[in-house]
Amino acid sequence: MSNSKTDSTAVDVVIFGGAGDLALRKLLPALYRAHREHSLSNDCRIVAVCRTAEEVDSYLSGVERSLETFLCSTECTSADWDSFRQRIIPLALDIVNVAEGWSALTKVLAQREQAERIFYMAIPPSLYGVCCENLSTQKLISARSRVVLEKPIGYDGETANAVNDKVGEFFAERAIFRIDHYLGKETVQNLLALRFANVLFEHMWDAKSIDHVQISISESVGLEGRESFYDGAGAMRDMVQNHLLQLLCLIAMESPHKLNEKNIRAEKLKVMESLRPITAADVKNDIVRGQYVSGNIKGELVPGYLEELGQPSSNTETFVAIRAHVDNWRWAGVPFYLRTGKRLQERTAEIVIQFKDVSHKVYSPEQGPMTANRLIIRLQPRESIQLVMMTKNLEKTELELQPVALNLNFADTYKDLKSDAYKRLLLDVIADNPSLFIHRNEVDQAWNWVDPIIAAWSCPEGMHALQPELYRAGSWGPQQADQLLAQDGRAWINPADDLCEKKPVPLAS
Repeated sequence: MSNSKTDSTAVDVVIFGGAGDLALRKLLPALYRAHREHSLSNDCRIVAVCRTAEEVDSYLSGVERSLETFLCSTECTSADWDSFRQRIIPLALDIVNVAEGWSALTKVLAQREQAERIFYMAIPPSLYGVCCENLSTQKLISARSRVVLEKPIGYDGETANAVNDKVGEFFAERAIFRIDHYLGKETVQNLLALRFANVLFEHMWDAKSIDHVQISISESVGLEGRESFYDGAGAMRDMVQNHLLQLLCLIAMESPHKLNEKNIRAEKLKVMESLRPITAADVKNDIVRGQYVSGNIKGELVPGYLEELGQPSSNTETFVAIRAHVDNWRWAGVPFYLRTGKRLQERTAEIVIQFKDVSHKVYSPEQGPMTANRLIIRLQPRESIQLVMMTKNLEKTELELQPVALNLNFADTYKDLKSDAYKRLLLDVIADNPSLFIHRNEVDQAWNWVDPIIAAWSCPEGMHALQPELYRAGSWGPQQADQLLAQDGRAWINPADDLCEKKPVPLAS
């Protein structure tokens, strides 16, 4: 299905929070790229909703600076910018007070009654409901309107339900696009092709062949000005409840009958429902939570979490490691290790599928240590797929085994690749294709799994978990996270451990 609209399709993309960090760092650059690639219809407008008239006055110059900052220099040309800026209509309004500026938005949209309208909520979730209510009051929601909701949706299951209920009063479920930008990454999409288009993996994707799965999302940055939000959320709400569980679903799901939104969502939901609950009694053994202290990242001394926060104490976790299980026939006995954290050694996101060892070893230990096959799917920053295999060392005449990584580096293979998850997802919204977006049932089920864990951290019986384990900024997290896997005779695979970084063997030129 094509993501682009025909030249005759009129589309209005209304971004609430148009002058905010998300819009300037991600949404506008993504739309600019789509514009350069002629993926937007000629009749597509971008209405950027700002808070003040002052923001409106300087808006276009601010967008131009953002494009120059967050895009490649070769992408920013005066001709493309001159044509792209013609699409942008900045205006000011008060999201809460319908009497303040909403008439301006009504006037702009009334110019094109038949246009498809996309309302992007790049604002705090607490404003989703009132914004949708005001859209309805102003009669701006048409039969062809859609709304995009950014995560996190709610603080827990109860507040998520309240947000979804309120938005659902004004938009049908089919018109609500809950976005998780990780699902728009090209390597994540390639995961489905890898699984369902290759017989090589089709018959090996279960407990008979796979020893365990690791999903890691690490950040080298700290709070980045998000102190108030992050200290009230923590890594569990910010990353696990959405990004990590969605990736787990794509790895563990059964093959959908067809690659459409109904079937993909149904299979992901089955995985969510099969997740073994982690009770208060399990938390101590199956979960490690941490908080970073000052340390060194790439030669730079960085402050600890409490220093960045400006508070003497906080129990908020900046790191989480989890041992999870999917209790169904395919994954019985296969642990899924999830890990995410801030101020870690490198910024990376990758999935490791660790296969089991060969059942009978015909080579002696003197001929080299045996390494089980490993599939590494790297989502960022260098998008690639690597398969670690055992081969003979061809540089020696005597028989010696060594592991070698077959490496498919997408930047090398696809010379024109400019992976942009937000561009992909925005084009899907414009094309009214919700396949890569999250259904309300998935949100509900994710909170059902996460809420008891968070509750166990805060209850008196869970005193052991109230204080996060400390770890140095620039490390890979607290030692207890390593011990979590060591209990099972396993270890985390970090980017520095990847064989593909040492001896890549390209699969394609």
